[in-house]
Formats: sequence, structure tokens, C-alpha cells
Amino acid sequence: MEIAYFVALNSLGHLAFVGSRMASSLFALQLGASPAAVGAVMALFAAVPMLLSVFTGRFIDRKGPRRPLLAAFATLACGGSLPFFFPRLETLYISSTILGIGFMFVHIGMNSVIGAHGGPERRPMNFAWLALSFSISGSLGPLVAGFAIDGLGYAGAFLALALFPVLAFGLLALRRRPLPRPVRPHPASGEHRLLDLLRVPRLRHTFLVSGIMATGWDLYSFLVPLYSARLGLDPVSIGVIMATFAVATFAVRLAMPLLIRRLRQWTIITSALVVAGTSYLAFPLVGGAAPLMAISFVLGLGLGCAQPVIMALLYEAAPEGRQGEAVGIRTTMINASQTFIPLASGALSLAVGMAPVFWLLAAALLGGAWFARRQASAR
Repeated sequence: MEIAYFVALNSLGHLAFVGSRMASSLFALQLGASPAAVGAVMALFAAVPMLLSVFTGRFIDRKGPRRPLLAAFATLACGGSLPFFFPRLETLYISSTILGIGFMFVHIGMNSVIGAHGGPERRPMNFAWLALSFSISGSLGPLVAGFAIDGLGYAGAFLALALFPVLAFGLLALRRRPLPRPVRPHPASGEHRLLDLLRVPRLRHTFLVSGIMATGWDLYSFLVPLYSARLGLDPVSIGVIMATFAVATFAVRLAMPLLIRRLRQWTIITSALVVAGTSYLAFPLVGGAAPLMAISFVLGLGLGCAQPVIMALLYEAAPEGRQGEAVGIRTTMINASQTFIPLASGALSLAVGMAPVFWLLAAALLGGAWFARRQASAR
């Protein structure tokens, strides 16, 4: 029941974030924004978290996750409702920034809670449950956004999505028991430098493949709506395509207990990167909703199986009392890619079209697969 409760909290916050990201990109296009402007809106979801994630991880390590999570759900609700009251492109720049900050705290806080719940032997399965929660909300978020846009309009869809973190806030406020948290850092831990973590080989290797994998994951939510809109697909169809990706991540994560027992962790990561890179090679070669759904499903199978393994590796390799800081470094890397790559992708798609953007991403993922295979061979 504890895990189900944590899954529900994470799903409600993530659903609002994912749905708002999709709605923001489509609303910006509807308001006449260029691909470069859409890229700027999407980049702002990650710009401030890129700068604050390490600080946030350290703060949660010291103070615990409860109050940061309460503030995070309130922030998601406030940021998500802004486009309802002020339906302009300028508002999307502000709301995307606020939503990014709110979800940064949800992401780091919930990873801290899940990693500390139960003993080390349960940690891979706990992170598999957390990954399932991301799949559930990732499936529902685009569907809720698509149908809300169709029924309520763009502004109304944002208000509907903002109700989910309000519910999460209420569920957490009613809980009286403390949330699980890692061992508190030693008072002298403030003397530790950030570079100390980057000198740990296991952490450094995990950060690298995690950044590559996250780039493939997060650019999906930018590239596919933009590409689908260029093909003339309606918001509901785009929502179904993106939900297909999330359904695939959910399906493969149901099989994670079997995969974890039968395969080594780095072997799972290598296979995931190969599948993801091959999928991105195929995207520009198709032009309809059905093939986009098929490729999205395959991509979801690849990317979906790697995240719980990466998070378990990260938590295990981090020094005691600095797990939140390690998650913060990973989040900073992810947000850096989310900030700069959408901007570069938007500009590049204007100059040469979208196919080269997909293929550059495929090359990065396949290069990551080569690196991960070396790590698998070395262990």
C-alpha cells in the first residue's frame, strides 16, 4: 500500500507536467509561434531546473522530502493554470518555467522517497514501481491533454490539468507519517565537493548513459508533436500517438522483474539504446498516424526498460547521505539537454528540415549503446 501511495503521488504530478508540455507546444503553434519559438517554450521547462537541481538534491538530503513535495505540487498547480487566465504566447514562457521548477522537486523528492523505502534488496523493484508510475501518467497525460483541448479548448485544458497536482497536494497533506528518506548526511558532508561524485567511476558511467537516454526520451515530447502537426494530424491523434509510447513503457516495465532476474543491468541498458536509436532512424520515413504509433510503441519498449535500472545503479553508487545530490546532478544533465537541444532542434528543423534532427539523435543513442556494451563487457 505504501508503494501504491507513492506511485499515485508521482503519477498525479507527472501527469500534469507531461500533459502541460504537450499542450504548451500545440498551443504555441496555434498562437502562430515558429518552430524556434516552440523550442524556446519547451526549453524553459528545463532551464531553471538545470541550474537548481543539485541544490535541490542537497536540500532534500538535509531537510527531507515532505515540505519540498508539498511546495512542488502547489507550484505545478499554479504554473499549469496560468494559460487559462492569460492565454497568450508570453504566458507560456512563464508557465513552462514554473512547471519545470515544480516538477524538478517532484522528481528528485520522489526518487529520494522510493530509494529509501525498504532495504537495498528491494531497491531495483521499488524503482521499477516508480518507473511504472511514470508510464501510467505518461500514458494518461497526452490523452487527457488531447481530449481536454478538443472539448475545452487550449486554455481550458490547462486548468483541467492543474487539478491533478491539487489532488496530490491534498493526499500528501493528509498523511501524518513521515516519508521515507535516506540516511542523513554527516555534518561534515557540506565540505564535500560536487566533483567528488563525478570522480566515482560507477557514477560517472551511469550519468553518461542516463543523459543520452534522457535526451532520447525528452526530445520525443518535442519532436513528435511538432512533426505530427506538420503532417496535419489533429490534437487527439497526436495525443494517442504519444500515449502509445507511454503504454509501451508501461508494458515493458511490467516485465522488469523477469528482465532483472535474467539479464545484467548494463546488458539491459545496451539493448534499450539500440532499440531507441533504430526507432529514431525510422521516424522521418513515415507520414501517417498508424506508423507513427507503431514506431512510438517500439521506442517506448526500448526507453522504458532502462530507467529503473539506471536509477537503481545511481542510488547504489552514490555515497551515503548524498543520493539526492546524485539525482540532482542527473537532473541537471537532463535539464541541460532539455534546455539547449530543443532550441538547437527548432533552429535546425527550420534550416534543413526535421529528418536530420531525428537522425542526429539516433546517432547519439547508438553511440551510447556502444559505450554501454563496453561497460557490460567490463563487468
